[in-house]
Amino acid sequence: MPYALFCNDAKLSKAYPTEADVWKLAKHSGLVVDVTSEEEKPHPRPVLDNDYEIRPCNPDPQESPEQNRAEAERDQQLEFQLES
Repeated sequence: MPYALFCNDAKLSKAYPTEADVWKLAKHSGLVVDVTSEEEKPHPRPVLDNDYEIRPCNPDPQESPEQNRAEAERDQQLEFQLES
């Protein structure tokens, strides 16, 4: 089942094949923050900012989660090359 980024009930991202793909996209977009609790003080854990969440979803018609992942990876590589 594909996954996407949501805020409340609104789907904010394209569908991606895995939850890890959406975490990667959210982190790259600056939507992930590190949080520590008193119990886990030495090990902060990543959480989504505000009311964002990652949920399973059905892809939109004519949408390919695998193609979305490939495009996102290509875009990130292009950004990296432009920053160099």
